[in-house]
Amino acid sequence: MTATIPSPPSQYDPTTAEAKWQQLWENRHVFKADPSAGGEPFCVVIPPPNVTGSLHMGHAFEMSLIDTLVRYQRMLGKNTLWLPGTDHASIAVQTILERQFKAEGKSRADVGREAFLERAWQWKEESGGTIVGQLRRLGVSVDWSRERFTMDEGLSKAVLTAFQQLYDEGLIYRGNYLVNWCPATQSAVSDLEVENQEVNGHLWHFRYPLTDGSGAVEVATTRPETMLGDTAVAVNPNDDRYRHLIGKTVTLPIVNREIRVIGDEYVDSSFGTGVVKVTPAHDPNDFEMGKRHDLEFINIMTKMAR
Repeated sequence: MTATIPSPPSQYDPTTAEAKWQQLWENRHVFKADPSAGGEPFCVVIPPPNVTGSLHMGHAFEMSLIDTLVRYQRMLGKNTLWLPGTDHASIAVQTILERQFKAEGKSRADVGREAFLERAWQWKEESGGTIVGQLRRLGVSVDWSRERFTMDEGLSKAVLTAFQQLYDEGLIYRGNYLVNWCPATQSAVSDLEVENQEVNGHLWHFRYPLTDGSGAVEVATTRPETMLGDTAVAVNPNDDRYRHLIGKTVTLPIVNREIRVIGDEYVDSSFGTGVVKVTPAHDPNDFEMGKRHDLEFINIMTKMAR
């Protein structure tokens, strides 16, 4: 009896071929790492995609590059682990969920903390499942038996343990700092999550009278609305025009509060009048000057709320 050998397909069918090999790899645990096996260790943690929907072309490009490196190291005989997982992306997920609640005529405050968290975990299962499925279709050579989520109990405990250890060693401490505040989510956000936009500003000029009656200094500022929080006026100590004023005091217009004239090399003598007002609680650069010169920090928003 003669066996008939099927002819190979005339065109490559990625859906059939890739699904077949992906299933074979997983069934045979081809990419499962064994700590007890020989070979030099080579470990990579996947840059965890956020559970905010689906992967995009940037993810595909990034994963392809890493997969190439990992497979190459594996072929060299190294004991290789590529650890897969997804990230909670709390602020982004919160924004998505709040849009969902808004479509339902509700708000985060209406549903309460427990219901909101329950919806968050539900979203994680839906979105995370989509992302994992897409990663599998890409054929990434990760060890799926070690898949993690950044809010898994074990990872959360590890973060708390590390935080406690750093605190005990004095490497983490509490203090007052300027943060980027999102009024929509009522949360602080990192600099990476802020989109800076340049606008054409305007310089406003104000005269701050010297309290000894010998004259006034002219301040140029783009932020007149923060004047009530001024706690100093700064000049560059190398500026011959104003060096003699360092150590004197001026009267803050409107509120008639006496504030110091300080010398700080941060001041750009060529910008404006070369004299700047210092509002430590409302500007990152002023914040640093405030710390250097032990200035008072006045939050004008808090003052106005009272």
